[in-house]
Amino acid sequence: MNNVRTFITTVFFLIATGLACAQQLTWTEVAPGVWKAVIGKPEAFDLFKAAAVQPNIQAISAITKSDFPFSKDLAVGTIQDRQTYLRLPLEREEQLFGFGLNFKTVHQRGRIMQLHVDHYGGKDDGRTHAPVPFYVSSRGYGVFVNSARYIKVWAGSGVRRDSPNAPEPRDRNTDKSWTARPYSDAVEILVPAEGVEVFVFAGPTALDAVRRYNLYNGGGCLPPRWGLGFSHRVPKMFDAAQTLTEAKEFSAHGFPLDVIGLEPGWQSKSYPCTFAWDRTRFPDPAKFVQQLKEINVQVNLWTNPYVSKESPLYKELLPLTGSHTVWGGAVPDITMPQTVKPMVDFFKQEHVNIGVSGYKVDETDGYDHYLWPDVATFPSGLSAEQVRQTYGMLWQKITTQIYRDNNVRTYGLTRASNGGAASLPYVIYNDYYSHEDFITALCNSGFTGTLWTPEVRSSKTAEEWLRRWQSVCFSPMAMLNAWASGTKPWSFPEVEKQVKEIALLRMQLLPYFYTSFARYHFDGIPPFRAMNLEEGFSASAIMEMKTASLNDNPYAEAVLKEIKDQYMAGDFLLVAPMFTGQTSRTVILPKGKWYDFYTGEYAGDGTVITVTPGLDKIPVYVKDGGIIPMAEPGLRAPGKNEKFNLEIRHYGAKPATYKLYDDDGVTFDYEKGAFAWREIKVEQQKNGQWKGTLSKPEKGKPDNVGKVTWRFMSAASTPK
Repeated sequence: MNNVRTFITTVFFLIATGLACAQQLTWTEVAPGVWKAVIGKPEAFDLFKAAAVQPNIQAISAITKSDFPFSKDLAVGTIQDRQTYLRLPLEREEQLFGFGLNFKTVHQRGRIMQLHVDHYGGKDDGRTHAPVPFYVSSRGYGVFVNSARYIKVWAGSGVRRDSPNAPEPRDRNTDKSWTARPYSDAVEILVPAEGVEVFVFAGPTALDAVRRYNLYNGGGCLPPRWGLGFSHRVPKMFDAAQTLTEAKEFSAHGFPLDVIGLEPGWQSKSYPCTFAWDRTRFPDPAKFVQQLKEINVQVNLWTNPYVSKESPLYKELLPLTGSHTVWGGAVPDITMPQTVKPMVDFFKQEHVNIGVSGYKVDETDGYDHYLWPDVATFPSGLSAEQVRQTYGMLWQKITTQIYRDNNVRTYGLTRASNGGAASLPYVIYNDYYSHEDFITALCNSGFTGTLWTPEVRSSKTAEEWLRRWQSVCFSPMAMLNAWASGTKPWSFPEVEKQVKEIALLRMQLLPYFYTSFARYHFDGIPPFRAMNLEEGFSASAIMEMKTASLNDNPYAEAVLKEIKDQYMAGDFLLVAPMFTGQTSRTVILPKGKWYDFYTGEYAGDGTVITVTPGLDKIPVYVKDGGIIPMAEPGLRAPGKNEKFNLEIRHYGAKPATYKLYDDDGVTFDYEKGAFAWREIKVEQQKNGQWKGTLSKPEKGKPDNVGKVTWRFMSAASTPK
């Protein structure tokens, strides 16, 4: 009865204010636990179409069944002034996450933003590298708005006059509970189009909702093994000889290296780009690439998409470009197949077919002052806004397809992405350089179907250098980006030993991370994610009053306490980075026993602990029953079908099983069934001793595991 009354009240309010086209949304189940509503006439071009989303219905079906997560009566849509207004319900204790790649906040309730592809400018206002219009509720569901427009969001900030949940006015002069942000019972969204599709992804948990979203997008990407090794980007004007020398120096110093990234100087002209090799610095590109391949180092090429007049592609592409230029370069309309084909043909011939392994696609996020304006036109007829919202994602899709055609995987870097791109093997990066905010972004990436790297570039002190290295080695791409600084892993000799140790630990963890990415692909579980998606972690709204001068904050607003400086890496590892100047920090351990990664000692159960790890360690904890497969520390990731030895670690007092993923590490043959899940099982025997077993490889399936040893980390330290 209350829901009906609320709906009727909403309709009368909309009519009274001139929004007479209000309609209750009608939901159709399009996959198990996934519903779609259509209001008005959605545009032909949207985010899911741009990404060419292919839902994995079978994998979605394996998730625990869940009903529609909120009252359908309370979801209302309106078309007015050629715009679509959406109103979706919020309960009083409900928290929201997502709304794109944010760098300062994890909790999004109460925020107002415009979701707009942009270079991150230091404020969580929706203008960011991946403004994904997907939010996740602490009540265990997600909502996606499938539009390639600049979407405005009021995430529980507006209070409707006639709302049955409208808060009572309070007198600030006498009532200490007065707040400038009273309770709001709805998420309100404005889409500048005459219709839109809206998707709801059920749980039952918030993680399940994220899984359904990722799987509806085809599942997360599965990088080649080398992509999870170590990457290094050399200074922008390095030539072939300097780059080869740099690769050899890594080996001489005992540092791992899987990927060398070339910056703008490899091209004959850049900003805008020719996409052609500079033959003065790289007289024989094929030979250069092959020389690096011989020492098992991959080559990644920087580029941006803006075409120089001196490019071999310029004349053919010019009629297929937009009305405005970027740095004098033409902007190809890559929403059209006739534009894509000559670029793909050129990239194949000049780069991919000689062995280049991937791309770093720069400047597709943009600042307004150098990207095309919203008044620009494109030959496809799409608006400048739609092209901007999808440009980075389209480049990911185009370049990924080049490698797919050759049946080899790639793993690259991008500056812009959006909804629907989970399956594309690209990691977001930017020019911002706050270590703390980088970790917040890593937490938020798990809500958005994107990957983010807190890369290392330079540092003021040895302490900062080591702390950044520790974080980057527990991220989707372990990368030193020295294009401007020229730094090396050993640039601070006083911590060279510790940097080498953490880099080698990254290499040891490759089997664990590779399996985590397989889980991302097959099961939709983000490999790196916020604590709010972890079972046993409380997402309740804890109010914390900020003390401030009235001159600084005239409202002294109460804000929700959020945890944004620790995160989950894979199924079992809780990572709590240290920042420059910290000697100790608090770590929130979810319910269930947790153990120190390095020693196996018991750490706590559902408690807040304070740790003082020293400079050498980044705090990492393993949940009870955690199984961590680790390789021997090497300077390269295992190659195609190359065997590797394993040390399998078990933590805690709980018997456990773990599925270890295996394939050839390079091709897309896993999509045809050429992969294996090997069961690792750990049990305690009658005599109290622990025993582990690894299932035998299936006939005809990949078998890259060599010698196996076992290490039971917590056997002597488990509490009774």
